[in-house]
Amino acid sequence: MRAMILAAGRGERLRPLTDRLPKPLVEVGGRALIEHHLQALAAAGFQQVVINLAHLGEQIRERLGDGSAYGVEILYSPEGESGLETGGGIFQALPLLGDDPFLVVNADIYTDFPFATLRAPMQCLAHLVLVDNPPHHPEGDFFLDRCGCVNDRGRGKRLTFAGIGLYHPALFRGCRPGKFPLAPLLRRAMAMDEVSGEHFHGRWLDVGTPERLQAARALAAEGMA
Repeated sequence: MRAMILAAGRGERLRPLTDRLPKPLVEVGGRALIEHHLQALAAAGFQQVVINLAHLGEQIRERLGDGSAYGVEILYSPEGESGLETGGGIFQALPLLGDDPFLVVNADIYTDFPFATLRAPMQCLAHLVLVDNPPHHPEGDFFLDRCGCVNDRGRGKRLTFAGIGLYHPALFRGCRPGKFPLAPLLRRAMAMDEVSGEHFHGRWLDVGTPERLQAARALAAEGMA
């Protein structure tokens, strides 16, 4: 199984820091966010990792190289300066990801999620990791029912998509090259009961603003202590 790290975002809410540094290279606990993911993926048994590039992407390529320093092989998927959004970026990278289900991780999260647990066979088109709603996103994204199915219509409390998902290439059947979001594809699959999920209760932060970056750094310092 291969993995993909989404690293093409501009990081607008972290400006001016991200005017000169791509968000995946922002450091937390003495390492770039994307380095945390590479090391965790290697420890979980992933050998090949695809990284998409857009805004200041060459800095990421220069920093990470071929991935040997992290115990993985890195394959790059350049998207130009403007990027292709999540759906378009994954679709373009499909030839690098192969014919089997693959893991996708947002580069701008800080987490201790055990990636090895996602290497089990997948029965649906997608499997999403959900977390409790953070203060900046109190309404959540999707419902998770008792049978482990994810949908956008249900009862109870919504949970937040953690930016960690397992996808089958068939999820992108019928798509065309270009810029497009992932969410409509997931909702289409949900309507067919083809999306499963799990509720993760461990460490997770969306490092999207200066305040949340400081929170991630404080959490990392607490863990190192």
